[in-house]
Amino acid sequence: MKNIKSNKVVLIGDGAVGSSYAFALVAQGVADELVIIDLAEEKVKGDVMDLNHGAPYGDSPVNIKAGNYKDCADADLVVITAGAAQKPGETRLDLIEKNTKIFKSIVTEIMDSGFDGIFLVATNPVDVLSYVTQKISGLPKERVIGSGTILDTARFKYELAKEFDVSPMSVEGQIIGEHGDSELAVWSQANIAGQPLYEMLHGDSQKQHRIEEIFINTRDAAYDIIQAKGATYYGIAMGLLHITKAILKNQNVVLTVSSYLEGEYDKNDVYIGVPTLINRAGAVKVYETSLNDEESALFDNSVTVLKEMQNKISHIIA
Repeated sequence: MKNIKSNKVVLIGDGAVGSSYAFALVAQGVADELVIIDLAEEKVKGDVMDLNHGAPYGDSPVNIKAGNYKDCADADLVVITAGAAQKPGETRLDLIEKNTKIFKSIVTEIMDSGFDGIFLVATNPVDVLSYVTQKISGLPKERVIGSGTILDTARFKYELAKEFDVSPMSVEGQIIGEHGDSELAVWSQANIAGQPLYEMLHGDSQKQHRIEEIFINTRDAAYDIIQAKGATYYGIAMGLLHITKAILKNQNVVLTVSSYLEGEYDKNDVYIGVPTLINRAGAVKVYETSLNDEESALFDNSVTVLKEMQNKISHIIA
């Protein structure tokens, strides 16, 4: 991996998620250089002009341009948001074969450029496509990161914050597992200032039903948003920016991203959303959250779901 810390980001995919991420990146001046690549070249040209016109009001200067895969050669971070979109009524896992084929082409071209940085994957199903990216690229596992359950965790904190009338920043809570229908809330660890939230809700006869409601609102939020406006993009864009800052600014923060397991949680050869230490070197350490028996069973199920999906696309990435 190159040592020059130029903070160059290449974004692959200028759709709703990609353009929202680009806007957030430029507004906060997180990168020194941003290159946008998409088959819709005219849209990229327009977005680059638009972003450059707003850049003087950002936190710090960003050099923004349209580019091609050759621009990945000296990139610190390649963020992939390209792929087929999730349609109403379609699960994230329904997208698997379609997007695996797209990713095989994209990642191959990126690696052919001489890229030696970090991949950040956001396209769904993100856990499986992070696995695909790592296998095709051949990069070390810590240099391929999926957005994982970072957005689900934010949604969980938002719901709990509303329930207890505090800022989401004051809530400790995690969603782990697949970024999808088999994800789970780690209720056994959720707290505000050390006060266990599950026990507080469970002990209130008038609020016991809220435990299930809060999780359902968290898990199904994407379906509700897609039904209302066709796609989710602002939330995941902010999540991607948070991961980007953790990498480029070497923040050493723990985030629930999709990481490759090699023995952690007694699991192997799977990308899944788990608390992971993120810094300039990538996803450097997986933290094994203490789970109760019910949570462990749910996590096992989530791993099984993802491994089944991996098996279905193994012939494509072989």
